[in-house]
Amino acid sequence: MEKKISRRTFLKVAGGALLLAGAGGAWYEQRTLGRLANRVAGDVTGAIDASFVRQVVAADNQTARTIMWQSAAEQKEAAVELRAEGGDVLKTFAAESTPYSDDGVSSYLQTARLDGLAAGKSYEYRLRDGKRAGEWQKLRADDGKSFSALVFPDSQSNDYSGWQEIARSAYERNPDADFFINMGDLVDNGEDHRQWEAWFDAVAPLSANIPVAPIMGNHETYDQNWKVRLPKAYLAQFAVPEVGSESFRRYYYSFDYGQAHFIVLNTQQDETNDFHAGLLDEQQAWFQKDIAASKAAWNIVLMHKDPIQYSFQSRPGREEGFSDDGRMWMPLFDAHGVDLVLSAHLHTYRNRGHIKGFQRDASGPLYIITGVAGNVRYPNLWKDHHLDEVVAPQPEVDNYMTVKGDAKHIEIQSFQPDGSVIDTAKLEK
Repeated sequence: MEKKISRRTFLKVAGGALLLAGAGGAWYEQRTLGRLANRVAGDVTGAIDASFVRQVVAADNQTARTIMWQSAAEQKEAAVELRAEGGDVLKTFAAESTPYSDDGVSSYLQTARLDGLAAGKSYEYRLRDGKRAGEWQKLRADDGKSFSALVFPDSQSNDYSGWQEIARSAYERNPDADFFINMGDLVDNGEDHRQWEAWFDAVAPLSANIPVAPIMGNHETYDQNWKVRLPKAYLAQFAVPEVGSESFRRYYYSFDYGQAHFIVLNTQQDETNDFHAGLLDEQQAWFQKDIAASKAAWNIVLMHKDPIQYSFQSRPGREEGFSDDGRMWMPLFDAHGVDLVLSAHLHTYRNRGHIKGFQRDASGPLYIITGVAGNVRYPNLWKDHHLDEVVAPQPEVDNYMTVKGDAKHIEIQSFQPDGSVIDTAKLEK
């Protein structure tokens, strides 16, 4: 079943419409030619056929990690070898090779689940397919004490060179980052394989060496005709922790890192309701059980759509207040001791401070909307909200964030592309 959307009309009004053509097409062509040339050179030297190598967070990152990659052909002997940094191979983990086809392109996805890691230990891993093997890559197990995360807002673009620049420069400035988060709308069109390739190419230095914690956005649910479909590409390409859901496998999940419990919610119930009903009810029941079982010092919620509603600068019809997602989720955050809520979707950075009971309250969670990391922007679209405490300089440029914490403290910072600080917030126990 297809559901029509009015995305183009909205973006035209918002002043942020960017068509997938022109300079973007040149970027895709240049990037693809370069990647294919690298693959040919690798095959000559006997390297494994592997594209888009990534680590994906596990539920418990002290002991486990998931490794994924893509290949043109089935790899019946696909595996991941693990060794202590610079040492001998400790263990070989078999990988499952599954066919994957979308947007008229077919390939194979390999998935290996590593377990038995020692907390805080530095490892190296490499991909293997029979006699062919790749290069050794870094893998560091969570020490269970502290964490340092890179956070990227919506990265959807028509030319992913800007996304590549901010993602890689942020990692260069933060080489000790444990993992990175992408807050949803990773790509502009969830069916367009060129955009997924561009996204994976951009984060290659990160994803091979530190795990990604992805969040599904509404753009992951769009097909090439800009109609809503099931988020096939997102669900296939990120083997996030399982939560036992039959209808919504990989839609939402949670994981621990350091002294924090991260709860990744899915706010796409409107987009998926015509295909599978019940996403919100199922998640809310799961959320309450999941957070009750958390033994971490901090509980952090990651959600794509923002709980706060902003009015428009230039047209009536939408008053400031709280969004439908806010009204559905914020009372649960209040009731279950959530410390921090990070959101996205509106392509703006705003620190709204602590909110409880839908009003300013120092005992409530800290709410921050994370900004924009792609080249789709909405200049001068949103009015300031009365709860806003910090707003990024206007007109906004790309930004990224860091979230660092231990059992007693968390520091959240937002940065412009050149590394200059937009905002700093701190939480203490």
